[in-house]
Amino acid sequence: MITGLDAAAGATGPPTPGGYGLAMACSAAAVWDEGYLAYDFGEHPLNPVRLELTIRLARELGVLDRLELLAPRPADEAQLLTAHTGDYLAAVRAASLDPSFAGYGLGTDDDPVFPGMYDASALIAGGSAMAAGQVWDGRSEHAVNIAGGLHHAMPGFASGFCVFNDVVLAIRALLAAGAGKVAYVDIDVHHGDGVQAAFYDDPRVLTISLHQDPRTLFPGTGHPSELGRGAAQGTAVNIALPPGTDDAGWLRAFGAVVPSVVRAFGPDVLVTQCGCDTHHEDPLANLELSVDGQRTAIAALHALAHEAAHGKWVALGGGGYGVIRCVPRTWTHLLAEATGEPVAPETLVPPAWADYLRGRGIRGELPRTMGEGREPLLISWAPGGESWLDRSIGATRHAVFPLLGLDPDDPRD
Repeated sequence: MITGLDAAAGATGPPTPGGYGLAMACSAAAVWDEGYLAYDFGEHPLNPVRLELTIRLARELGVLDRLELLAPRPADEAQLLTAHTGDYLAAVRAASLDPSFAGYGLGTDDDPVFPGMYDASALIAGGSAMAAGQVWDGRSEHAVNIAGGLHHAMPGFASGFCVFNDVVLAIRALLAAGAGKVAYVDIDVHHGDGVQAAFYDDPRVLTISLHQDPRTLFPGTGHPSELGRGAAQGTAVNIALPPGTDDAGWLRAFGAVVPSVVRAFGPDVLVTQCGCDTHHEDPLANLELSVDGQRTAIAALHALAHEAAHGKWVALGGGGYGVIRCVPRTWTHLLAEATGEPVAPETLVPPAWADYLRGRGIRGELPRTMGEGREPLLISWAPGGESWLDRSIGATRHAVFPLLGLDPDDPRD
């Protein structure tokens, strides 16, 4: 049986340009509104232009024509209270009106205050809840909210560029709507700490995070020993990747852990955070993935949704600070993959998109094609490897696999 990462690669070796993924059209929606651009910290790594350029690129390539576009509705207070405390919501409202506000994680370098912060954050959170509802109700097999994925926000404070945790809100909406089990896979370079914390003692939610080793990067959590609490032990899964991990290493780690764990859990729906700050040019982290590797990872998630989660896939954005050369391409691939009609990596970037950037005064080398000319090697994990990466994979498997009835030393599991 072709499963997980193997399905994305055709099970016979490296993916061929434009030829991997699922050979099927899927019903897919994207939640989008220019109001998302109001989530703007000013001079800050999280520049909303990355969203604008993604949508513009996807439109030029015809990807948006294959998606149902939905306008988000802001999350109301009742929805936000499923993820945050009342005191914190009041603080965000106050910060929206007072540029000198400080407290609850707001007014910091990571999360500076800006006018309209509450409304902009609520719109993104509402968009992720809408994407979840769209999938759960069966109106679309897949739904994407590229502005979502703000996975660091905690119930009572902002953290790591994240004001409201739209991921937690979306998962709680799925549970309230009747989902018995939700699997969450986070491929951002930073640990998905806010989501893990929200469901650390909830056996209905599996959280998996692949991230740069927490000894070397914010937020400092996400060790293999973090497994969940009580009845939920074994439903928190963390894969800590050494700095410098490239496409082949990242995909080996993914394939060694994620498909087996998700299959063993048996979710009703798959939610993914598709941060692309794992890119080799990203200014805030130290992994070495290419756009091609990220595209392969997204295809693997899509295949896993069909194999293990009844085809139900809610895909959210996340980090990514290469706002010109990485984010627009990778998230255009995400949008295209959701439709079942991926964009080939050798596809030329439309001249109109490049002209738009030049017209805005953006200089420097622009991407010429939708890939970087790399064909990620898919090398299966085997026990006994002595590299830092293989030891990390082994640590995760030995920590969590026995709790799920899997054999950590059997590469077939």
